[in-house]
Amino acid sequence: MIKRLFLLLLIITLIFGGLFGWKYQQIRQATLERTLPPPPVVAVTTVRQMQWQPYLSAVGSLIAVAGIDVSNEVAGKITAIHFKSGEPATQGQLLIELDTAADKPELDGLLASQRLAQLNFNRLSKLLGSKSISISRYDETMALLDEAKAAVIAKRALIDKKKIHAPFTGILGIRKVDIGQYLPEGSAIVPLQSLDPIHMDFSVPERRLSDLKPGQTVELEVQAYPEERFTGKITAFDPGVDKGTRTLKVRATMDNPSHRLRPGMFAGIRVLLSRPRTVLTLLDTAITYNPYGSSVFLVLPGEGGNVVQRRQILTGETRQGRVEITQGLEAGDRVVSAGQVKLRNGISVILDEKPAPGERRVSQ
Repeated sequence: MIKRLFLLLLIITLIFGGLFGWKYQQIRQATLERTLPPPPVVAVTTVRQMQWQPYLSAVGSLIAVAGIDVSNEVAGKITAIHFKSGEPATQGQLLIELDTAADKPELDGLLASQRLAQLNFNRLSKLLGSKSISISRYDETMALLDEAKAAVIAKRALIDKKKIHAPFTGILGIRKVDIGQYLPEGSAIVPLQSLDPIHMDFSVPERRLSDLKPGQTVELEVQAYPEERFTGKITAFDPGVDKGTRTLKVRATMDNPSHRLRPGMFAGIRVLLSRPRTVLTLLDTAITYNPYGSSVFLVLPGEGGNVVQRRQILTGETRQGRVEITQGLEAGDRVVSAGQVKLRNGISVILDEKPAPGERRVSQ
């Protein structure tokens, strides 16, 4: 009886032990599955081979080929204005007239004096032939005639100066005077700028002097038209280097038929140095910069999918969100461009089907 009871207890113990062990394994497996994180999702970009144009960067200002404030040489009151603000003007065009009411009668009087001197000179010339007058009297009469002619010329020149003309062809600015206003000598009347072509002045370090020559192509960008580039040529250099800044002043000239470029504009400048060169480039967001060097996470095929491996690289020039890769990668390599913080060597990753963030902005 005791043996049967013991055997029954043993069978019951084995049954309950098996059930307990099986349940324990299920619970343990579920716990492990909950503690293991899924592979991180990362954005990926590709190393590209591109053509980059070497250039020298600088900043400068646009300068008019000719630009002045039109002014008067003689004082006077304005009697007529023959232009409107902002309109084109041609060389020699009459802009304003000053009062000549007192000058014209004076000119008439001088002309009368000239005619009288001419009559006296003609009369004495006839008498000189018959030796009825002295040579000195003849010379005195001729001098008086010359003096009368000079006075007439001077008065006519003064009257002409009271008509102010455009000294060159260009665009007029905002008028600074009004009808009836008295103008002292040298008063500013209206700005006049010649806008086509237009100059760009900028400075470069003296060490880059050997890279520059007349006729070299220059590209510039201005804030008014951020999506456009304007092209010109280097036309002049200052003969010497500035002692204070050790820079050389350079002037480029470009066509400006639409007058969109205006004097005084600030511009970013690129002086093209040579032919384009082939470089490997990568989005700047894919690179991790550390004190010991730059690195990326390279995406490689693994047993269960894609894995990442940290790779040290050397970088060069940066342009518009892309960085030149000089060592460590090859064209076509896939590199993580977003999500690097949660990565380590050899970890499995899931690749985001969308383009890398930087490439999304480009595509838009």
